[in-house]
Amino acid sequence: MIREFHLADWFTLGNAVCGVGALFSSMTFLETSDRRHVFFACALVLAALVFDVFDGRIARWRQKSSAMGRELDSLADVISFGVAPAIIAYACGMQGMYDRVVLAFFVACGVSRLARFNITAETLSGQDGKVKYFEGTPIPTSIVLVGLLALAAAMGAVREHLWLGKIMIGGFTLHPLVLLFALSGSLMISRIRIPKL
Repeated sequence: MIREFHLADWFTLGNAVCGVGALFSSMTFLETSDRRHVFFACALVLAALVFDVFDGRIARWRQKSSAMGRELDSLADVISFGVAPAIIAYACGMQGMYDRVVLAFFVACGVSRLARFNITAETLSGQDGKVKYFEGTPIPTSIVLVGLLALAAAMGAVREHLWLGKIMIGGFTLHPLVLLFALSGSLMISRIRIPKL
């Protein structure tokens, strides 16, 4: 199987490895409370974005793409820009029952958005074979949420000091900050047309 990989596929795997590294760093923060691990996790998501940008450019430059490459890209993106941001948010303190529901919704939206793109990419592409626009915000836009969490960690606004505090609804906890993940997920599955740069 490895012999069938194109150069771009190796960059896609780099994306996935960075996403998994972000998960490990988040778990280390949960265990040690050392905020450096939040920064490591956020930096790894940023590194995943760099790999994600380069894999597409390399595929276009070499004019080599494949169905396997497209699937690899989607799977890597789910890890790095769906699961990793949700777990970083959880590690930073969004651990209430409602928070978990919202974070799971966010990941489910990311998975759904990528699946929709994969099955509609051909119909959305022009005569040159390139997709002119995205339907819904691309999942890598979650880097904005990751940047916000890095800023919160830098200011010490994690766990019990999380921005906007917490509220109790029906005996369960909601951190209002998690609603940004609900908004991001909703935008991903929306029909908003975003021009592809």
